[in-house]
Amino acid sequence: LVLAYLGLLALIPLLVEKDDKEVQWHAKHGLVLLAAFFIASIAMTILGFVPAVGCIMLPLHLVLWIGYLIVIVLGIVKATNGQRLKIPGISDFADKF
Repeated sequence: LVLAYLGLLALIPLLVEKDDKEVQWHAKHGLVLLAAFFIASIAMTILGFVPAVGCIMLPLHLVLWIGYLIVIVLGIVKATNGQRLKIPGISDFADKF
C-alpha cells in the first residue's frame, strides 16, 4: 500500500496485486494523484513564462509541491490504517478506471 503513493512505483502493486481490490484502489488513486500533480506543475511552469504572472508562479509551485507531499503522507497513513483518502475530483476520476 505504501508503494501506491510513491509515484511510478504505484505500477508495482497495480500489476502484481490484481485480485486485491483495496491495493488496486490505492494504486490507481496514487497514479491519478501523480498525473494531476504533473499536469498542474506543467501548467504552472508554462504560466511562469508569462511576464506578469511569472513571479507569482514560483511560490505557488512551492505550495503545490508541499501540498502534494502532505497528500502523499496522508494517503500512506490512511492506507496502512485500512482507510481511504478521498480527494474530490481526483478520487472520482480514479474510480472510473
